[in-house]
Amino acid sequence: MIGVSILGSTGSIGLSTLDVLQRHTDRYRVVALTANRDVDGLAAQCRRFRPALAVVADPDCAGQLRRRLAASLPDIEVLSGTHGLETAARLPEVDYVMAAIVGAVGLLPALAAVRSGKRLLLANKEALVVSGDLFMREAEKHEAEILPIDSEHNAVFQCMPPEFSVGPEQLGVRRILLTASGGPFLHTPLEALSRVTPEDACAHPNWEMGRKISVDSATMMNKGLEVIEACWLFKTDPQHIQVVLHPQSVVHSMVEYTDGSILAQLGNPDMRTPIAHALAWPERMESGVQSLDLFAVARLDFQAPDLQRFPCLDLAYQAFRQGGTAPAILNAANEVAVGAFLAGRLGFTDIARTVETTLQAVASGPANDLGAILETDGRARAAAEQTIGAVGR
Repeated sequence: MIGVSILGSTGSIGLSTLDVLQRHTDRYRVVALTANRDVDGLAAQCRRFRPALAVVADPDCAGQLRRRLAASLPDIEVLSGTHGLETAARLPEVDYVMAAIVGAVGLLPALAAVRSGKRLLLANKEALVVSGDLFMREAEKHEAEILPIDSEHNAVFQCMPPEFSVGPEQLGVRRILLTASGGPFLHTPLEALSRVTPEDACAHPNWEMGRKISVDSATMMNKGLEVIEACWLFKTDPQHIQVVLHPQSVVHSMVEYTDGSILAQLGNPDMRTPIAHALAWPERMESGVQSLDLFAVARLDFQAPDLQRFPCLDLAYQAFRQGGTAPAILNAANEVAVGAFLAGRLGFTDIARTVETTLQAVASGPANDLGAILETDGRARAAAEQTIGAVGR
């Protein structure tokens, strides 16, 4: 039995992971489950999957969970906070860790999994955006496997040669074609974008995602973060990555080779496909996803992204080129800005302005020390909040 820990089990990726796992109870065992504040959801999952450990990131909620489980499931240990999340990632009984916590808060438990030599199923792109060089060095040092869960990176992984870690250029790879749906505002008039609401931004045409990731998809910051993540995962740079708008979300990404061949991974837009792939790799197993009906799809469209419509994508490229802690500043400012937008404190088009202003205001430095990275993250969040306050006035 393969022991699995799911960091962020009550979110969309966590729920999809549990759906796949329950189809293969003869092969996998749920060892640990974690959530942020969703005590009801986590308690229900504990009753269904009976993990050894349950963690609530918010310490104030841990007592509630303990009381919920005390009578019927007294053997489940309940922890809280960063320590609890890191414990869930490095338990000896855990073989695979699904890192599905959204945002930079997922960095430390993902890093704990890597330092414990686990197979890390990485859905938390921010871990590599914030600390890519340090994170990959730790993975190599501790012989941890990192398998990407984002549909785009998982597609690239499937289309790459198995030896891609030596560097794609040495294996005849010309470029990575990273697809993006364009989100809900692909055809919205530019002058109307300042008036869109959080509900509009979260209404993704193809994918069911959490609210923060849905907004990132609408601004295409999500794709910018994925470009940075792809650079670290596949040992390349942005000049070898082309973002391609593909509204149908059927081609999840492609790899072009020097002989002119392009390999693509296609499938229905369902996160259970990359989750099942990473869980079973190098084998394949049933995911619960329906077969793709090419006749129903009928056509596949592709176009270049408009950086005037999606300035966040350009900001991500700029941050990676600047290097050091600039990507951490980019991510921190975006998390704060998106949170303010979802709370009704900031306009949609002000998200990119807030990120750009923060990148200009906060000095970046070397990103080879975890303490320095986290300190810069804090300064960037404070600067972004100050910018949002100025916009509100």
